[in-house]
Amino acid sequence: MRFDLTDLRLFLHVVEAESITQGAERAGMALPSASARVRGMEETSGVLLLDRGARGVRPTAAGEALAHHARIVLGQMEQMRGDLQLYARGLRGKVRVFSGRAAMAHLPEILRGYLADHPTIDIDLEERQSVDVVAAVAGGHADLGIAADTTDTGTLETRPFETDHLVVVVPDGHLFEQREHVRFSEVLDEPFVGLPADSALQGHLAIHAAREGKPFKLRIRLDSFEDICAMTSSGIGLSIVPEVYALRYQTEMAFKMVALSDEWALRHLLVCARSFSALPVHARDLVQYLTSKNRNPFLSLDEAHGRKSG
Repeated sequence: MRFDLTDLRLFLHVVEAESITQGAERAGMALPSASARVRGMEETSGVLLLDRGARGVRPTAAGEALAHHARIVLGQMEQMRGDLQLYARGLRGKVRVFSGRAAMAHLPEILRGYLADHPTIDIDLEERQSVDVVAAVAGGHADLGIAADTTDTGTLETRPFETDHLVVVVPDGHLFEQREHVRFSEVLDEPFVGLPADSALQGHLAIHAAREGKPFKLRIRLDSFEDICAMTSSGIGLSIVPEVYALRYQTEMAFKMVALSDEWALRHLLVCARSFSALPVHARDLVQYLTSKNRNPFLSLDEAHGRKSG
């Protein structure tokens, strides 16, 4: 089955005008040629596309389906032309990105390079909970999202971004400080410093604490990983944070980090979109940049432990 763009435009004109004659006029085509094209489309598809009557034509169910797809195809062609014109004219583009907290630790360095390479593109970056990231992308409020794979991404398309390894932060002198890794069940008897209850990470930890049959003893909830690490370094309680944040603050504070050996402690961060192929060209460029600059491809738990100890 082969329809060209002229066929699709003509068919839409005919459907909208409810007349092959008027559709041919709108398409700038002679009536015999237009009629022959419509008949050819029906013969090629093997189905009747139009109900012909004394008062004009109306699409059949198959014709409605063809019109629907024709609008999508022609809309994508217009989007492509617009994208190319944006580059040809040096016009500015903007990509709206919602990101979970774990990914935000990686983004500034990566986006600094992207923005330097793309002076006509702006990025509207917002930090949200992973569940809100997914909802925003699905609802069309953001072009791209970055969320942990512990969040259900539904029908969104995803691509790998980074590996996020959770570690236990312990104050200097704690009995766990000499350990290379520890299981979650071993630390649950300790007091903890954690994130707000609506945090995706805190919810993730609470679920696994419940599965272990032990309460998660939170002494205080704080909004930032910096404050959490500072509180832990003061001996208030242990904390569980993404490794990238622990590494950031370890040189400034009196704590050690110990890898969590549970399989679920290795999370994958995903770039998500409703449809990558339907994104404007500058947004597709950003996706390519984010995934090709992936400095920390998806690791197994053993690989993550080896990288940490090495």
